[in-house]
Amino acid sequence: MFLLDSHCDTPSQILRLRDLSIDNDHAHVDFPKLSKGGVNGAFFALYVPAGKSEEEAYAYSHRLLEAVRAAVAANPDAAAFATSPAEALANKSAGLFSVFMGLENGSPIGHSLERMHEFYGAGVRYVTLCHSRDNQICDSCASGNGRWSGLSPFGRELVKEMNSTGMMVDVSHISDAAFYDVLDCSSKPVVATHSCCRALASHPRNMTDDMIRELAAKGGVMQINFYPVFLDSGFAKVLSASGIMEYGEKIEEEFIKDPSDPQKRSAWNKVQDELQNLARPSFRRIADHIDHAVEIAGIDHVGLGSDFDGIEVTPAGLENISYMPVLLAELSARGYSESDIAKIAGENFFRVMNICARH
Repeated sequence: MFLLDSHCDTPSQILRLRDLSIDNDHAHVDFPKLSKGGVNGAFFALYVPAGKSEEEAYAYSHRLLEAVRAAVAANPDAAAFATSPAEALANKSAGLFSVFMGLENGSPIGHSLERMHEFYGAGVRYVTLCHSRDNQICDSCASGNGRWSGLSPFGRELVKEMNSTGMMVDVSHISDAAFYDVLDCSSKPVVATHSCCRALASHPRNMTDDMIRELAAKGGVMQINFYPVFLDSGFAKVLSASGIMEYGEKIEEEFIKDPSDPQKRSAWNKVQDELQNLARPSFRRIADHIDHAVEIAGIDHVGLGSDFDGIEVTPAGLENISYMPVLLAELSARGYSESDIAKIAGENFFRVMNICARH
């Protein structure tokens, strides 16, 4: 079995001076935790915050890219890059963790198909079309405006070019209308690298049953997100009532500006501790979403995309990526066979990767 996490925001944490070679406090992902959790590979998402200009976004994405390259180069006995399932399996045989890369938010692409090809050449294998705001490609699920009422004209052109290149299209974060536009114009299966089921938690970031069904009909895969807000509507109310993020976001912003300042790091760690002390949904809620997605889409169309290092709070019992075995054990306890668990763990996502890579 190859255990794959399709979405970790670890590159952002590397910019915040995380050393991946050591077991860090208040960290979701580092190489010791990955080893302890039996995780064989993950997509490190080059997350570009919404609101940057296209040129600012492009420059920032390259900062993230160089940070990941430096981290892998500094740990040659622990990790190696992978751009295909075959490379990842070879890395596993060599005892190495596989670092895949995805681009979260297509704003750095600008209006240039050549830039998409540039990212592909740099090793990026999926693009999350947008994030928390509409961009030049499509509308965001977080937007109330619907600038394009789905995909933009350039977005349609980009999806088709991604299909012909072998770059996977990630539909997490995009609006419902944009999702259906993508399915309409894509000739290849698409992926939702870190999403949950709206039937179990009413949030616009989550997918409706019809969306899950249509994604599967296209041959794609839905990777279940671990963020408690997306897992359980009740926790969203708990988080809001706590008021922690009202001041916590400002503390995090100050830490991001100067991660070398120990006082700012300590202040942000304190906020994270406060969040973890809230009444959080159990990791078993992840399994509930897996159950529902499997019921709607089938066992061949569901996987794991934690969003670790991009979420400020985690489910109880799955505080970081080293706890992944408890989720697999829960699936086994629910009656999933070894072959079913292997599909969810990574085989389903790898199947889509291989299909998308064919020209």
